[in-house]
Parts: sequence; structure tokens; C-alpha cells
Amino acid sequence: MEINQYQILLVNLDPTIGSEIKKTRPCVVISPDEMNRYLRTIVIAPMTTSSKKYPTRIAVRHNDKKGWVVLDQIRTIDKQRIIKVMGSLTTSEIRELKSILRETYID
Repeated sequence: MEINQYQILLVNLDPTIGSEIKKTRPCVVISPDEMNRYLRTIVIAPMTTSSKKYPTRIAVRHNDKKGWVVLDQIRTIDKQRIIKVMGSLTTSEIRELKSILRETYID
């Protein structure tokens, strides 16, 4: 399965510990394509439909539902956790995601 940055994947996140987001849910691929091609792991940010507007979360629309990409819960997962590809973020969602990542983790 080819995995690309900014794709939305259905991922089984269980088991988890404590406050980590759990269950099988959509997640956005954060890791770059070159890493996705050669490693058995990928970096993802889980999505949720129930969230308040935190500065580390971006609002997205997927399958006609409003949701949030939870950039404060980024994690590395093995590709075996992937169930299926569900789509991709839009260009404007990608732009916002990159801005929040830069603001939160780099600057």
C-alpha cells in the first residue's frame, strides 16, 4: 500500500495508555513521502469529531462531517495498524496544518 503525506487513513490506535486518543479512527499522515516509502512506521495525527477549538487542532471536513486534526497527539505507528485509505486533506487544510505544526513545534 502506498502511503502519502496528508492522506487520511483509518487506523486502529488501540491499545493506548492514559489520555492518548484511542479506538479505530481516521488519522492524517504527517511523515514525508520518502519516510513513508522506506520505513515500516509512519507519523500520524489522529482525528476526532468532538473537540473544542484548541490552538493545536485544525478543523477539517471529511465525508461531509466536521472534524479536527489533533496535532497535540502526534505519534508514530506501525503500518500494520492501517485499515484503509480514506482520502486526503484539501490544499487549504494542508496549508493550515503546516502553519500550526511550524508554530507549535518549530518556532
